[in-house]
Amino acid sequence: MREDDFESKLVRRLAALREERGLSLDALAAASGISRATLSRLERGESSPTAALLGKLCTVYGLPMSRLIAEVEEQGAQLIRAGQQPVWTDPASGFTRRMVSPPAQGLRAELVEGRLPAGAVIDYDQPAVRGLEQHIWMLDGALDYTLEGVTYRLEQGDCLRFRLFGPTRFVCPGPTPAHYLIAVCEP
Repeated sequence: MREDDFESKLVRRLAALREERGLSLDALAAASGISRATLSRLERGESSPTAALLGKLCTVYGLPMSRLIAEVEEQGAQLIRAGQQPVWTDPASGFTRRMVSPPAQGLRAELVEGRLPAGAVIDYDQPAVRGLEQHIWMLDGALDYTLEGVTYRLEQGDCLRFRLFGPTRFVCPGPTPAHYLIAVCEP
């Protein structure tokens, strides 16, 4: 799936989620902390969603970002070739997210590949779903990951395992990009 096709489907799914929940743009703005104008531009396809914005919307809707992305992509295949794995790039930070093994009905875990450019920072105010078990395995580079006020420096081969309850921060200190794999395990 091409990235621009994926992004337009993602934007349509976000609008559908708002409508399914009977939320006005004003109500969604109040619940998410995102301005009404930004939400309106997003739904009209005039702006691209950032990782931070998606994180806030997923929190309102109570679903992990990986689940939102799974709802957008094609479902059903057990084998997902590298060229068929959805890739999304955050226009604000340059962060690239590849759904290596998208979630599927009845399965409780998925793998997400992340690439964060040197110097990039992504903050999430709160998890979309509290208590998710996650594992971050560093493939290359370094990542400063802040979880519940504690910052962990992860380098190649390191793995951090945790349950997600509060705000998080991803920082790539450089000089090279951070390349990692996240395993997301639903309770």
